[in-house]
Amino acid sequence: MILVLNGPNLRRLGTREPDVYGAEAFDDLAALCRDTGRELGHHVEVRQTDDEAELVGWLHEAADGRIPVVLNPAAFTHYSYALRDAISQRTAPLVEVHITNPAAREEFRHTSVVAGVATGTIAGFGLQSYVLALHAIAEMNTTS
Repeated sequence: MILVLNGPNLRRLGTREPDVYGAEAFDDLAALCRDTGRELGHHVEVRQTDDEAELVGWLHEAADGRIPVVLNPAAFTHYSYALRDAISQRTAPLVEVHITNPAAREEFRHTSVVAGVATGTIAGFGLQSYVLALHAIAEMNTTS
């Protein structure tokens, strides 16, 4: 199993700034992740929350179960040390993803407090960022 965890406002994909985040809805993203997982021989569970504590709990669940994670922390990327601490307890690969390229956006988005404890980061490829992250995790799982 691979968990695909999404932070605040991502359920609003398709209606939230489509010129920035695209016109595809969250359900499209979830289907893309599940389909990609099936192609790679993995069960993928996609979750979204606007609640920092819930996201931390899911990361604890992943650490306890040695479950790989694709994580879009959204706005939590830039300030959530609670999320960073939860990620630092990971026991399986965790890939940070972003639909846009934060380094090419507003200055406050340039800093990720979670990147230093993630296995890697993929950003700027739209929903394909998730596909790339799932491929990376699948590859890591076959080589470890």
